[in-house]
Amino acid sequence: MFKRLWLWLGRFFGKLLLLLLAVGLVSLGVGTAYYSWKFSGPVNSEEQIPPGEAALTQSIIEDAIRVVEQHRDNTRVLRDAHAKAHGCVRAQVTVLSDLDSNLQHGVFSEPGKTWQAWMRLSNGNAYPQFDRIRDARGMAIKLLDVPGEKLIDGSQHATEQDFVMFNHPTFFVRDVAEYKSNFSEQADGKKMLAFFPGWDPRDWEVRHLIIALKTLAPAPESPVATSYNSIAPFKFGPYNIKYRVIPAPENCPTYELPATNHDLPNFLRSALHRQLSLDRAPACFALQIQRQDPAHYMPIEDPSVEWDQTFSPFETVATIQLPAQDFDSTEQNLFCDNLSFNPWHSLPDHRPIGGINRLRKAVYQAVSVYRHERNQVNGKSK
Repeated sequence: MFKRLWLWLGRFFGKLLLLLLAVGLVSLGVGTAYYSWKFSGPVNSEEQIPPGEAALTQSIIEDAIRVVEQHRDNTRVLRDAHAKAHGCVRAQVTVLSDLDSNLQHGVFSEPGKTWQAWMRLSNGNAYPQFDRIRDARGMAIKLLDVPGEKLIDGSQHATEQDFVMFNHPTFFVRDVAEYKSNFSEQADGKKMLAFFPGWDPRDWEVRHLIIALKTLAPAPESPVATSYNSIAPFKFGPYNIKYRVIPAPENCPTYELPATNHDLPNFLRSALHRQLSLDRAPACFALQIQRQDPAHYMPIEDPSVEWDQTFSPFETVATIQLPAQDFDSTEQNLFCDNLSFNPWHSLPDHRPIGGINRLRKAVYQAVSVYRHERNQVNGKSK
């Protein structure tokens, strides 16, 4: 009797497993077909600003201030994101000497030109945590002594051109309205509810949750051993583009980083210090752009969509070198903490576009002013 029961249970669960597999395959096929239809061109090549965006932006600024207050340490107010730096290092950004004339715009208008710069490498979380915890990693570059009128008025950043990136090609929200909903839940400590705002499955953002989970990746061996993406689009003269920075070790003397102790809380800073300061070995990158082809699904207003490299491959426009240097001092770490990076510290030729970049302009400025006032940083600090 028990034998017959076990055989029956085996057949039952076998059929149930096959049924679930079939349902899963059908769901995958339907989902693939849906997104293939939804994510098909053409798209608009101009910005489309929805009504109510300004009000949402002001509300997000208030949430961002709440976050920096929640995560402040005993003496200092930290950034609302990318609070933990691995270091601010001197960099040299050199425009390709044979750059195509069609790509000679803004700070890339003079082939062979080398810009001196600061580069900040960081973790993405609003609270400093151990490097082994899954997280996004960020890269911010500030070119110095850049002449010309900038998009943000004021003398403090009048000679700077900033680029802000992190190490995933897409963002986990599509627009300012979704960012407001998502960020508000996260500010309240309800991270999962940020993607499931109600009981209606039509409001669930499963695809964006998957992007967020992919973004929270294990740490690389070193902050100079991974790629960084602008995610949101920018102007590049007449073109709409996205930026990317990728490691280019072939442009530097051969170097192999010794084994990293992942149990150290700050092993990414240690790896950077080992290469640049102890072993005196430079690090090299390539700065690339990807031009929008509006005939295909490369939207401006939805940074959760990766632009297809099949239709528009990345093109290198400059090289970046981090020379051997000493950077891990108390004075330089304080300088690093006081630096402000904003993609709107920019020439008009590199104007940020799209909703997330419009949001960045207001939020980055507001949080920077608030942070510096609370930290009593003098007006000359950036």
